[in-house]
Amino acid sequence: MYTLYYLPNACSLATLTVLLEMDESVSLINKNKVTDFSVINPVGNVPVLIDEGKTLTEGAAIMLYLLGSKTNQLFPQDKSDQQKAIQNIMFANATMHPAYGRLFFITQNMTEGPEKDMALIAAANAINTLWESVEAQLENRNYLGGESVSAADIMLAVYSRWGEYFPVEIKLGTRTTAMLNRVIERPTFKQALLMEAENDN
Repeated sequence: MYTLYYLPNACSLATLTVLLEMDESVSLINKNKVTDFSVINPVGNVPVLIDEGKTLTEGAAIMLYLLGSKTNQLFPQDKSDQQKAIQNIMFANATMHPAYGRLFFITQNMTEGPEKDMALIAAANAINTLWESVEAQLENRNYLGGESVSAADIMLAVYSRWGEYFPVEIKLGTRTTAMLNRVIERPTFKQALLMEAENDN
């Protein structure tokens, strides 16, 4: 059984959903309930995954570790398709995730006023540009990788839910909205949210 350190609704939700998609057993530990989380991960981030005594960090690295652990429906077997899937995972993790991170940083570190408002709008505009690229990629397909859901789709679905925390407009295209809704309505995504909620009670 895997052990996953998480925060509710954080990027660790994508890791949990992927574990459930792969029919893996997992126990959850809320990072905030750990006395000294820096012992587990010195940089303090989630997700952290424990697999048979190995401590794995960094969301994209964990995702690729899981996808490579056994044949699964989230990761194609064709080498060319695999490279595209990895590219999509990296886009989600290294491009879209930090873009939303700027919204969190501005909200937490800038004082209220016009400069903060302008910074939030600029950050939101950058995010909207990224979602436009997702919309274009979905022109002839239901998911980033084609007709089957991928880890990158799940990651983007998690990030898309963060927009509601900020007083800015995040614009999602019609195809993007449909893709995200399909992911969010998957039984595994709903189960992951329920597991987090039950573990926090």
